[in-house]
Amino acid sequence: MSARATPRILHLLATAGVSGDMWLGLLLDLGLDAAELESLPDRLGLEGVAVRCGRARRGAFDAARVEVDTAGAAGHGRHLDEIERRIDAAGLPQAVADRAKDAFMRLFAAEARVHGSPLERTHLHEAGADDALVDVCGTMLGLARLGIDEVSCAVPLPVGGGTVRAEHGELPVPAPATAELLAGIEIRGGPVERELVTPTGAAILRTVVDRWGAAPEMTLEATGRGAGTADDPALPNVLTGLLGTPLRRVPRDERVTVLETTLDDMLPQDVPVLVERLLAEGALDAVVIPLQMKKGRPGFRLEALAAPERAEALARLLLEETTTLGVRLRDERRLAWDRDTVSVDTPFGPVRVKRARDAGGRALRAQPEFEDCAERARETGTTPEAVRRAARDAAERAGDDDQGDDR
Repeated sequence: MSARATPRILHLLATAGVSGDMWLGLLLDLGLDAAELESLPDRLGLEGVAVRCGRARRGAFDAARVEVDTAGAAGHGRHLDEIERRIDAAGLPQAVADRAKDAFMRLFAAEARVHGSPLERTHLHEAGADDALVDVCGTMLGLARLGIDEVSCAVPLPVGGGTVRAEHGELPVPAPATAELLAGIEIRGGPVERELVTPTGAAILRTVVDRWGAAPEMTLEATGRGAGTADDPALPNVLTGLLGTPLRRVPRDERVTVLETTLDDMLPQDVPVLVERLLAEGALDAVVIPLQMKKGRPGFRLEALAAPERAEALARLLLEETTTLGVRLRDERRLAWDRDTVSVDTPFGPVRVKRARDAGGRALRAQPEFEDCAERARETGTTPEAVRRAARDAAERAGDDDQGDDR
């Protein structure tokens, strides 16, 4: 989340697909300082790499164009640990660095599944080149600098067709890693016979997109376009973004899927591990409810909440990693406040605080993280409640500063 009093929404119209350079061009067109992108190769320690920002015409559209010139680079593949070290050493804001590493983790995990190799032995070919580091880090930095809190994307997402030349030879479109990354998302083939969604573009999408579908209700501020490499007269190769602010201060209205199963023969010690797995794999929430099963046996009901595109993957996880024989799924409508987590300074040290916000960005309430309160209490010899009160006070002051005259 940004520090703006009113959050910003970016809605993507990926009519010609999406790639890393299209992301950079779009953010540049929406107002990102070109110097931020041009400085990235040095910050990431990429010798022989340069970034050039300019304009390009694609079909009838004028768009921003960002080219990452790697002609002077070594061009070798990279493993995940090297990529993470470069990101950590780049001096990026922590939230930006974390998001960039999340995107690369998704990319490596997809490649590992495709090749059947352990994550630590997986290296990236085209997507692991230096331009991908610039594409991913530049996108995450651009979203933060422009104060974009939420990203949505129209579906079905066109992926193209035919084949694409890669290090492993001729591959079908979408490429195997791209297909892994787009699992659960509505896609369609065409409208041209070439690759429209690259693995890097797909990894960024999966990391930053909060919802898939029609544009949300918002007041439109600006429209931006980022140009891709290909200049195809049959399909203008641009990624279009609509930038705006939420229209009303109301809870978010969304569709979610509820997953439910009952268990009576799973060790209780394994249940917290299962809940952590569900949350790590994208569940929005998970709860465990004690039950008395048939024949008087003790058991429990596990309920998880998920975005519809993640529901089937989570159901498979439950079927494969628990003793259940079936999982029930149902779609429901949910009204929910937006939320974020910030770190606030207290006399006892930093404490993370979860905040609920309405669609206009107004802070509604705050809840300090218990683990942080307990840790600060142990370090300073006070009580968790004293730390909790100090954190709430600090969060309230921060909320007042954020809102300013917009309250």
